Amino acid sequence: MIYGYTLGLLHHLVSWLLYPVMLGLAVCLLCLLWEFGILLSEKYNGLRVLQQSTINEFEQYAAKRLERVDLLARSGPILGLMGTLIPLGPGLAALSSGNIEQLATAMTVAFDTTVLGLLIGLFGYIFGRIRRRWYEVTLLEIETREYDEAAINA
Repeated sequence: MIYGYTLGLLHHLVSWLLYPVMLGLAVCLLCLLWEFGILLSEKYNGLRVLQQSTINEFEQYAAKRLERVDLLARSGPILGLMGTLIPLGPGLAALSSGNIEQLATAMTVAFDTTVLGLLIGLFGYIFGRIRRRWYEVTLLEIETREYDEAAINA
């Protein structure tokens, strides 16, 4: 009796997680679009402005930006996997009762969340790699500038 009740409660709890997972994927997608805008801004304007900052200021800025895209690169696939596994339980239950339409709906949600999560992870990774390369070049330019200024002042 308790065994069946516990499994039923667990099933309902997990099924309620699908909505927060889908909301999380939507938020990640919006954040990814936001990061793409920042990436374009840095490419065409922002990095030249940041070259005038100090090494510590730039390192703090770079760490903040890289943390966000790294979080997207990791959380997107995790949320996609959760969005895959959660509807499979009801889908398999529907298959056992012969409800093919409910199984098809569950499989569609499962595959869509997987693809969206992987897409978020892929672009988060790409944005992170591009930024790391740009930030290394910019940091080298700042260090060269500060070294030259220190040599002139000495």
